[in-house]
Amino acid sequence: MSGLELPKALTIRELPRSDRPRERLVDLGATALSSAELMAILLGSGGAGRSALQIGQSVLVEAGGALRWIARQPVAALTAVPGVGMARAVTIHASLELGRRMAAEGRQDGTPVRSPRDVVEYFAPRMEDLPVEEFHVAVLDAQHRLERDITVTRGILNSSLVHPREVFREAIAERAAAVILVHNHPSGDPTPSADDRTVTEQLVAAGRLLDIPVHDHVIIGRGRYTSFAEAGLL
Repeated sequence: MSGLELPKALTIRELPRSDRPRERLVDLGATALSSAELMAILLGSGGAGRSALQIGQSVLVEAGGALRWIARQPVAALTAVPGVGMARAVTIHASLELGRRMAAEGRQDGTPVRSPRDVVEYFAPRMEDLPVEEFHVAVLDAQHRLERDITVTRGILNSSLVHPREVFREAIAERAAAVILVHNHPSGDPTPSADDRTVTEQLVAAGRLLDIPVHDHVIIGRGRYTSFAEAGLL
């Protein structure tokens, strides 16, 4: 006698309308859906003998339930989940990047930058989950409004890579009234390193010579930040 067969999982099309992710989004709005349901919509269809919803759940299990974990991994890492090929992995990463960019748009153009929290509000959505360090210069006008965000380096931060010439070249061209230095720590810990302090000292000194003051150096961590101005390190 043959063994009992497990019941076949229902495809999303076989589910009642009230349980289908796409229909639920249309009827109730995206906020009513779980992360697994939203992931299923991105995946579009099932594969490897499983529904899109089951694959979406597996993606989240692999990430420990953290979307930020997915964003920090290489695209190819997602392909370890059965049913997720490179095209689907790219789609998931693209959607997370769109969400990050939308969050970065939260600060309206022309709003003065008055405090480290204003800097964090603008830069953290784009920088706190980056896998490598980026060094940015926020160029301010006379009203302390953000004129430009200049990416100076991408990679390991040290004093040989962040040269005053590269930092202030475009600030001079933009007739900057002041600048704020911003970089991230991929470890998530925003505690300044020895190189961070050295770079800051060099750039503050250069800013004095050029009459373009460095108002702050903000290090973005994961959910935390360090402001050199607040800490009395400038």
